[in-house]
Parts: sequence; structure tokens; C-alpha cells
Amino acid sequence: MWFKNLQIYRLPTPWNIDLAKFEEQLARGPFSKCPSNQPMSRGWVAPRQDGALVFSLERQWLIALAVEQRLLPSSVVNEEVKERAVQIEEQQGYAPGRKQLKELRERVTEELMPRAFTRRRSTFVWLDPQNGWCCVDAGSPAKAEEVIEHLRHCLDEFPLKPVHTQLSPQSAMADWLAGGEAPAGFTIDRDCELKAVGEEKAAVAYKRHPLGDEVSGEIKAHLAAGKLPTKLALTWNDRISFVL
Repeated sequence: MWFKNLQIYRLPTPWNIDLAKFEEQLARGPFSKCPSNQPMSRGWVAPRQDGALVFSLERQWLIALAVEQRLLPSSVVNEEVKERAVQIEEQQGYAPGRKQLKELRERVTEELMPRAFTRRRSTFVWLDPQNGWCCVDAGSPAKAEEVIEHLRHCLDEFPLKPVHTQLSPQSAMADWLAGGEAPAGFTIDRDCELKAVGEEKAAVAYKRHPLGDEVSGEIKAHLAAGKLPTKLALTWNDRISFVL
């Protein structure tokens, strides 16, 4: 299984918690199906089919958070509220006020919720306690925070910190593109996106296009004009390709 995204955090080196204790504390927040009267439920599930909440291999741990949501579109609620508001107006002789509409919306939502379809997704987390890494397979910090929040809820202590670097990712990528070379072990691939920081948010993107001599002059001109890289495709040791 490959992670499609990485949100990276730091733990103490080493993070002194043993596997048995970690599993015991995770069991405080197991997943259960979303109740009919609730919009969402979340909890830990086995990342593999063996049933354990933690898959452990050579001091590397893999866990998974399942989130189940009831899909109740606001348009459906609004339409039902509108129809009932018309009926109420006919009965009482005047349109329902703001407070009455709010109560009506809450009642309609409560009635429709049990009939809503559910959707489930899982987010995987790789933990390296020995070297102090926590990596979440999430496309945004907000999605990762959903997992981190549940970890903090279950664990007695979770001393997590964001990764701090000497250079911002944008500055580092700009340096690599300007010099035409990535750090040792990495090579620049064929995808790149640059965006201006002004109000217009002008952007230029190269897709499946060699970023060598043919376009390096163009890229340097964009960098000189104030655009910064927001995406850059890289390969590590000819083994893993990804977009930073």
C-alpha cells in the first residue's frame, strides 16, 4: 500500500511508548457505524485484515481512522423547509419568523437524517516511534488534523509538533528550479506549477513536459517576475516519484 499524500509531523526521538500500551489506548476510540440520528462517526479500524488496530513491522506502525458521514444535502433540507413553511403560513395567517424557521430546519434535519445514505472513508497514518515521525495520508492539513485530534483524544500523551525547516517549500523549490538541480538523491521530473503572489494569482503550469534547457529560461523568467513554485514533481533514487 502506497500513501498518495503526506502530512508530516515530528515526535520526540525516540517516542517512548510501547506497542501494547499504544494499542490499548487506541482501543478507547474504536469505529462504530454512524447512528441514525447523527451526521458523522469516526474511530480506529484495522489497517489490514488481521483485525489488529496497529500493524507493526520492524518498529514501524500503521493505523487507520475510519470516518462515516450521512449525506444529507442542504438543498434537500431547504426544499422540505420551504414546503412546510408554506403550510405553516397558510395555517397561522403569516409567514414563520426567523426563530420558527430555525426550529423548523432543525426538526426537518432530525427527521431526514435516518434516511440519508452513508459514505465511509479511511485515512492511514504511519508512525515511526524510534525516529520520531508521524505521517498522515491526507491531502490537506485540515484532513490530517481530523486524525491528529482523534489520536489526542485516545492517547494519554501525544507530543506532536509540526515540521520546521530553514527554508519554506516554495523557496527551496525555487532554488532547485533556478539552479536546474534538485538535492542529492532527487531528480526534477516533468510537472511544475508556479503562481504569482499578487491579487491576480497568475499561474503557469507544465504538465508531462521536460523541465530542462528548453524551458529553463522560461521558468527563470517566471521566478524573476515573482512567481513561486507551488507544485514540483520529483523522483527519489529512481524508486519513488511524487509531487511536492
